[in-house]
Amino acid sequence: MGVPKRRRSKQRGRARRAHLKLTVPGLVRCPQCHELTMPHRVCPGCGYYKGKEVVKS
Repeated sequence: MGVPKRRRSKQRGRARRAHLKLTVPGLVRCPQCHELTMPHRVCPGCGYYKGKEVVKS
């Protein structure tokens, strides 16, 4: 069974996890109702996407 020969330093472990962080989602304003929404998704406020109503609100 594989067993570590030496203890890994804190710096090595933190360097490995440096890119594993949460990012804030990019939000855009809906052109219809000006509510913040995720890009390329139907607006939850008014139900519009690309100038057309796709979900009845």
